[in-house]
Amino acid sequence: MRYRKFGHTGLFVSELCLGTMTFGGEGGIWGQIGNLQQAEADRLVGRCLEAGINFIDTADVYSDGRAEIITGRALKNLKVPRENVVIATKVLGETATKSVNSRGLSRFHIMEAVKASLQRLQLEHIDLYQIHGFDPATPIEEALRALDNLVQQGLVRYLGVSNWAAWQVMKALGISERLGLARFESLQAYYTIAGRDLERELVPLLLSEGVGLLVWSPLAGGLLSGKYGRDVKTEAGSRRIVFDFPPVNLERAYDCIDAMRNIAQSRSVSVAQIALAWLLHQKAVTSVIIGARRVEQLDDNIGATSLKLGAEELALLDKVSMLPTEYPGWMLGFQGQTRAKQLAESGGA
Repeated sequence: MRYRKFGHTGLFVSELCLGTMTFGGEGGIWGQIGNLQQAEADRLVGRCLEAGINFIDTADVYSDGRAEIITGRALKNLKVPRENVVIATKVLGETATKSVNSRGLSRFHIMEAVKASLQRLQLEHIDLYQIHGFDPATPIEEALRALDNLVQQGLVRYLGVSNWAAWQVMKALGISERLGLARFESLQAYYTIAGRDLERELVPLLLSEGVGLLVWSPLAGGLLSGKYGRDVKTEAGSRRIVFDFPPVNLERAYDCIDAMRNIAQSRSVSVAQIALAWLLHQKAVTSVIIGARRVEQLDDNIGATSLKLGAEELALLDKVSMLPTEYPGWMLGFQGQTRAKQLAESGGA
């Protein structure tokens, strides 16, 4: 297991992160994603720690808080030294307690939500506290000041954001710098070989500002697991059938799957490992969040960390998955090519 620098900090996290969305679901959307209970979760967390994964991601809304409870109990049951694991959770949506102010990014909700998460996780502090989405009702500055207060109080160590547009992230970074507040060190976002949308605006921003990228749903909700394809009959009850998310351009995805299947067969590995390995080869990626229902599935995902793709394989995968160029991208490339060539010839970055 390799470890990567986390954002613009001195913290290092494993290149794979255990996601806990499969913990505790007992109906509705969460039951469709996964319904692992304590003993099963303990086995998964224990296997991750054995493999060198030191990063666990959860959220207060997962199964109405049950995922946080199960995660916290797993750490206690396994007697994990606190300094050996980086725990991340999120704030935005409602949990079991519902009221007009039990959602969003107001100071009121953030202060209440962090106390509830700490209690469920049985922790004295949260290593990475992430905004789970954008709240149009709350000024960004209000949310950032509240989050900075949590850092100053020692309840939170680092801040992150999830599912924001590039302009929103950049605005927040500017406010934090202007006011001297703790800034976002990571963006948690959807990214797969079959869904490269964030490369248009978000990836350039992350690389420019030194913000880490945490990838959620790296197999596109199981679509890139190898169980799906143009000519593949899918098993009844498979997650992608009962919960068709995230949205994907299926034709492009099937092209990617065909190419990955050929590479996987030549290397005697799974399609899922190729999909994960492709992400781990991307410069902007800090850690890839993997979710599993079984230890065998988890072990297969972990195997991607030892898979190094060759230049020809990466070029092929890039070709079949490449997005069509949109404005202003094509104009920026056209206007900047001469200066980019000069920079490269001078030995610059």
